[in-house]
Amino acid sequence: MFVQIAIGSLLMLTTISLTGATLLVVEVLIRRFQPWLTREPHGPKLAIVLIAAALWVMGVVTVDVWTWALAFDLLGILPTLESSVYFALVSFTTLGYGDLVLPQDWRLLGGMCGANGFMIFGFVIAMLVEALRHVRLGQIEGRRRK
Repeated sequence: MFVQIAIGSLLMLTTISLTGATLLVVEVLIRRFQPWLTREPHGPKLAIVLIAAALWVMGVVTVDVWTWALAFDLLGILPTLESSVYFALVSFTTLGYGDLVLPQDWRLLGGMCGANGFMIFGFVIAMLVEALRHVRLGQIEGRRRK
């Protein structure tokens, strides 16, 4: 049990750190492009931010799922890399079909993977909303100055 908790905690810290690092990059990019994003026309630029943010979310989730999948595979918990990726994706997204389960000696990792996915989705959705809000407020402020 303690080994599972230690491994799961390490994996959670790893994915949170990776996600946090990408958040810093996103923040730098938003600041860098702020003058362009706040100039007219606003609609297409807001759409670009939304699309870029969605791609970022997909990228973060993909890397985090693969982090868990590689751990499952390296530990020999599941028979194939494909089953490790599948289980990690289903658990990380908290979908949990139940058609593939971890052996009893490793089942705590499944719950930790799901909890980690729940946390990561919360982080990235909060950042997505904040990025859109920041850009939109800048656009509104730019209109007021005219």
